Amino acid sequence: MSVQDFVNAIVEFVKANDDWAMPIAFVVAFLESFCFLSIIWPGTAILIGISALLAKSGVGLDVLWPAIVAASIGGTLGYAVSYWIGLYYKDDIHKLWPFNRKPELVERGEAFFAKWGALGVFFGHFFGPVRAVIPVVAGMYSMPQWQFQLVNVLSAAIWAAGIIAPTYFGLSYFLE
Repeated sequence: MSVQDFVNAIVEFVKANDDWAMPIAFVVAFLESFCFLSIIWPGTAILIGISALLAKSGVGLDVLWPAIVAASIGGTLGYAVSYWIGLYYKDDIHKLWPFNRKPELVERGEAFFAKWGALGVFFGHFFGPVRAVIPVVAGMYSMPQWQFQLVNVLSAAIWAAGIIAPTYFGLSYFLE
């Protein structure tokens, strides 16, 4: 099964069961933001596909906004767990998969975090190449929990809305 087949299967499931949009958006966003799986998980493509289906099916904002909130919470939690993993493992993170196979991931994340700090955590939600490692590095560097979570919640909300809403509203406009 290819990645495209996998994305299509999830999108088709939501097409047949739009009441599952919210829990699926949560899980997809969590996996997209979780340090070990975000490298291989096509979460953004799935969320865009779900958003397009919601627009095409004509569901209202009463389905869209809960899906955005669920994706935001999923993204926040995925990042938070990744932060706690970095906080716990510190320098031993290099021994865990996938970082033991691709040490350049941590090196790039460290450079990005050293340059941007809390803004790096914010921007990390939006850039796939560093999304997998930024929260881990923030934990490794013992970024204050309150600062991390504040930036995490804010950026996850903007990220989720920025992935889901434009597709939904754009297609809704063109489908009228």
